[in-house]
Amino acid sequence: MRYFIELSYNGKNYHGWQIQPDVISVQEKLNHAISTILQKKIEVVGAGRTDTGVHASQMFAHFDADKELKGDMVFKLNSILPNDITVYKVFVVDDEKHVRFDATSRSYEYRIWLGRNPFLLDFSWQIHSKDIDISLMNEAAKLLLIYENFQTFSKVKTEVYTFNCNVTQAFWQQEGNLLTFHISANRFLRNMVRAIVGTLIDVGLGKITVAKFQEIIESKNRNNAGLSVPAKGLFLTKIVY
Repeated sequence: MRYFIELSYNGKNYHGWQIQPDVISVQEKLNHAISTILQKKIEVVGAGRTDTGVHASQMFAHFDADKELKGDMVFKLNSILPNDITVYKVFVVDDEKHVRFDATSRSYEYRIWLGRNPFLLDFSWQIHSKDIDISLMNEAAKLLLIYENFQTFSKVKTEVYTFNCNVTQAFWQQEGNLLTFHISANRFLRNMVRAIVGTLIDVGLGKITVAKFQEIIESKNRNNAGLSVPAKGLFLTKIVY
């Protein structure tokens, strides 16, 4: 039987979602918790691979069990998992359902705090310039909807079958000192959102024009894009099936 898990996590203490040698990952912690409960080795599959320090307010994973699970699995898992990982649901799906390949859309938010706030240090990138033109950044962000190839914003040393992504929304929203970038697509490349944000900030600060931003997309060259902003401001917020 195949089970889906809905969870969230604070990525501060983890080297991303995926298991890697000699470092702590979210996947490793979840594998351990489920294996402990079922008393057999279980390896979960994740809906995506968040990088080191990236958070997820909604993530899905799946695993297979050879019999129906008994008892309150949510309570059992949360009793074993560290406090910075929380499970919300565990539910049966069709055996062919795949948590990664069946996802039709993923959404991220990147959060910037304009100024200083000691209580948001782990959950936002804090910049001290308030002279940022949000309207120009939104004008540039609209360009993301008309392109498919995002090689410009991809991590250079990565193996992918295509750099094409279908971006369905991309916009900035400001509430007081909190500036949030919202983006949704069918798939994302490694480091894509953080590189896009860094380049859009250059637009907002007047370092590049909207026309230059378009040239950067078309160049398909990571060297032309802006910096990769810190991971702590990035949240995986929604996965749609």
